[in-house]
Amino acid sequence: MVYILALSSALANALTSILQRMGVEDAPEESTLRLSLLTHAIKRGVWLLGFAFMVSSFLMQAVALHLGDLSQVQPILTTELPFLVLLLATWFRFHIGAREWIGCLAATGGLAGFLIFAQPSGGDDVPTRVGWIVVGSICGGAVVLTVLLALRGPRWWRAAMFGAAGAVGFAFTASLIKSVGDYVAADWTQIFLHWQTYALALCGVGSLFLAQNAFHAGPIAASQTALVLVDPLASLAIGIGLYGDNLRTTGVFGPLEALSLVIMFVGAVSISYSPLVSGMKGDEQQYSEMLSLRSRSKRLAEAVQDQIPPELVQSLPPEVQENLHQP
Repeated sequence: MVYILALSSALANALTSILQRMGVEDAPEESTLRLSLLTHAIKRGVWLLGFAFMVSSFLMQAVALHLGDLSQVQPILTTELPFLVLLLATWFRFHIGAREWIGCLAATGGLAGFLIFAQPSGGDDVPTRVGWIVVGSICGGAVVLTVLLALRGPRWWRAAMFGAAGAVGFAFTASLIKSVGDYVAADWTQIFLHWQTYALALCGVGSLFLAQNAFHAGPIAASQTALVLVDPLASLAIGIGLYGDNLRTTGVFGPLEALSLVIMFVGAVSISYSPLVSGMKGDEQQYSEMLSLRSRSKRLAEAVQDQIPPELVQSLPPEVQENLHQP
C-alpha cells in the first residue's frame, strides 16, 4: 500500500509539473521571485488544475509517510520523471527515443535496486525538540544559501539553484507531514495545538513558491533535475537523523545501494536533459513549442481529423495519413 500511494503521488506530481508549467510559461521575465508570478498563475485555469493534482499528491504522500518511512517513500517520488516522459509522449504525442527509454529504465531499475538492497525500516523515533531545531536550522541554511546563489548566473544555474532550494524545502516539509500525520491518526482535533501544523503550512507554501520560480527561471531540465534528485537525498538524511530510519548497509548491501542510487540518478538526469523534457523550455528547436500551444494544436488536429470521412483518409498516401495523427 505504501508503494502504491507513493507511486500515485509521483504520477500526480508529474501532472502538476506539466499543468503548472503551462500556467507560468508566458509570465513576464521580471516576475521571478515575486508574488506577481503566483498572481499570474492563479488567473490561469490550467495552473489551478495542476494545484488540484498537487493537493491530491500531498494527501497520498501524507498517508504513505504515515504508513511508511521517509527513506522508503521519498525516493519513490523520483518516478515523477518517467511519468513525465510518458505523459509528454501520450498527451502531447512527442516521440520517445532510445535516450528516454534507457533513462526511464535506469531510473526505475535503480530505484527498485535501492529499495531491495536497503530495505528501509524503523523510522519510529519521535523527534526531539533539539532534533527539530538542528535539522530545521540546517535545512533553512541550505535554502537561504541556494536562493542567494540563484540570484546571479546563467538561466540554467538559477533554475537549478531555485530547484535545489525548493527540493530541500519539500524534504523538510515531508518530515513535517509525517509528524502531523501521526498527530492526525492519534487525535485529529488536537493538530492545531502542535507547532508542526503551522510550520507545515509555512514550509509548504514557501517550497511551492521556490518551485514556481525554478520552473520560470530557466530550463526545466535544470529545475526538474534539482527538484527530483535533491529531495530524496535530503529526505534520506532527514529520515535517518530525525526519525531513526535504518538502511541495510552491512557487507555488500552498502555498495549495492550506492550503485543503485547512482544508476537511478543517472537515469533521472538523462531524462531531464533529453530534448523531450528540456524542450518544454524551448531549448531544443524540435520541441520548441510551448505546451499550451502544442496541446491546442493536438485538439485542433483531432477536430479536423474527425471531420474527414474515413474512406477519404484511407485513400490518402500513407505519409499523409500518418501526419493526420500528429499534433
